[in-house]
Amino acid sequence: MSSAQSRLAAFPSVAPGLPGAALPWLASLRGRAIERFAQAGWPTNRLENWRHTSLAGLEQAQFAPGAEARPELLVERLRAGEGGHWLVFVDGAHAPALSAVGSLPAGARVDTLSQLLASDPAAVEALYGSAEDGESPSALNAALASDGAVIRLARGVAVDETIHLVFVGGMRRGESHVRNLVSAEAGARATVVEHYIGEGEAATLTTAVTRVLAGADARIVHVKLQQEAPQAVHLAAIDAFQARGAGFDSHSLAFGARLSRTDIRARFDGEGCEALLNGLYHVDGRRHVDHHTRIDHAQPRGTSREFYRGILDGAGRGVFTGRIVVAPGAQRTDAQQRTDSLLLSPQAQADARPELEIYADDVKCAHGATVGQIDDESLFYLRSRGIDEAHARNLLTWAFAAQALARIEVEPLRRRAEAAIRSRLPGGALMETL
Repeated sequence: MSSAQSRLAAFPSVAPGLPGAALPWLASLRGRAIERFAQAGWPTNRLENWRHTSLAGLEQAQFAPGAEARPELLVERLRAGEGGHWLVFVDGAHAPALSAVGSLPAGARVDTLSQLLASDPAAVEALYGSAEDGESPSALNAALASDGAVIRLARGVAVDETIHLVFVGGMRRGESHVRNLVSAEAGARATVVEHYIGEGEAATLTTAVTRVLAGADARIVHVKLQQEAPQAVHLAAIDAFQARGAGFDSHSLAFGARLSRTDIRARFDGEGCEALLNGLYHVDGRRHVDHHTRIDHAQPRGTSREFYRGILDGAGRGVFTGRIVVAPGAQRTDAQQRTDSLLLSPQAQADARPELEIYADDVKCAHGATVGQIDDESLFYLRSRGIDEAHARNLLTWAFAAQALARIEVEPLRRRAEAAIRSRLPGGALMETL
């Protein structure tokens, strides 16, 4: 029996303990989702969408927490000197003692999934998604999601302070399945951060699905910072559905876990939508990071910009697959996509697949990819000015990363991202003064 089928067999004993277990619509959805996962199994590189990332190794994986830890210390370090609204989850369950949601403007609600399933299940049903969404890990998440955040913004509501969602994994459980739902009515705006953290050497599994429904002229800025433990497996999906004139900014930063995959999709369901998909990752050792993106220009006059950068050391491997689809009739589309990979080691490997699929004729679309090492001329320039080779390489590596981080407009979030990548780069501590 495969591990996927084992999960199906165990599901009847697991399902009654999940939030909302008594809701017929949710019980039915979860049942269909776990059956879909059992049928499909863990994806392997025989599938086109998983050509460079196989999860076949999870068939034999055993997930378990690490040594007893104190999540409050991790959260305390994150919150030091940073305001906003904080919702904290430990091992996939809301931790009220560590959370602090302040005063929100009228028309803005920040709830947990488990709470809202009890108090207003109809609101969750409208946002939850279906058992057929995404790849098989998303189906597993739909079946087993135990908690997450539900953010609802009424028409024209602006939340100026950042909404922080912190997910601490591997404390007492080996698996976490979280689902976040964001609904922004016409003209609403907010900045939402998802931060996944963990420590120790335990092998853990996290699945995370985030759904964003942006109404007409709404704008959501979403920052995902993944810093899980070195032996963790992190599988995530972010889906944004945009009405006329809506804007969605996604910043995906992957600096942790031994295997990380994030699927990001933005769909333009109205004219004049805008999307920015920006990403930065760092791998070393034998770590593996995969970003798989898709932007659907389904309506005219949409604008999208996509930039992904990877820094690869040791025998690490980075994968980027980005597809931009321009539907028939989506005239006046303006789409640009670029991915750049910096190899710091001869054993590092980068796979880049930028793709354009265009079915309209009045469009402006471009894509490009580069994979290379530190530029010799730039290195010579710095050395000729008295900088030793090691420090010069560190400066150029930092400059490569900084271009991606500069697109994060909220300064405290940018500083947090800068600190995260500095902690991983050789000589990163010396970059703090730059």
